[in-house]
Amino acid sequence: MNTPKSIILILLPLPLLFLQTHAIIFTIQNNCPYTLWPAAVPGGGRRLDRGQTWTLPFPSNGPHLAKIWARTNCTFDASGRGRCQTGDCNGQLQCQAYGSAPHTLAEYGLNTFSHKDYYDVSVMEGFNVPIEFRPITNGCTRPVRCSGDIIGQCPSQLRTPGGCHNPCTVFKTTQYCCHSGPCNPTNLSRFFKTRCRDAFTYPEDDPTSTFICAPGTNYRVVFCP
Repeated sequence: MNTPKSIILILLPLPLLFLQTHAIIFTIQNNCPYTLWPAAVPGGGRRLDRGQTWTLPFPSNGPHLAKIWARTNCTFDASGRGRCQTGDCNGQLQCQAYGSAPHTLAEYGLNTFSHKDYYDVSVMEGFNVPIEFRPITNGCTRPVRCSGDIIGQCPSQLRTPGGCHNPCTVFKTTQYCCHSGPCNPTNLSRFFKTRCRDAFTYPEDDPTSTFICAPGTNYRVVFCP
């Protein structure tokens, strides 16, 4: 008997349909001893208490560019409107725009240049929560971590409640932001590099801060690794 395709789809288990549509999984975990409100663009945002995880699926047929970060000291009402001390995204629980500095970023491009995944941790928007960004499938195992005592040792000119600014966001000059011409590290960017050797610390930090996996790799982002 020939079964109509529409009936076959109805009979397929929902998990199977899910995996067929979303083949790449990002697992976001709060390992901090306090509540966070992680955000992802695209992806939205949610509250994570200590030990909780958030699973985000993304299509495997990219290209797909996105950022993940943590928000701290947030208050939201029943409609999802409120404010966060760091990483706030226009006062919304479900982020539609990137967060305000400072916040530590996990950045990725899925199946982008040369059909590879590119991933990194960036402090170009400053630092608010320690982070580890780790591939977990496809034989790709190189973790990227930024978990030094950035806030406690933050230079006085970069300090802000709940975090530590990147010098570009404070001074907005070519020296720190690389608006034109060759760009070199500065003493302030080296402050971050000595504590987070794998992180993007200034705009031309690509050679030491960009990592590659095969397309279709799953990832884990851990706050307070």
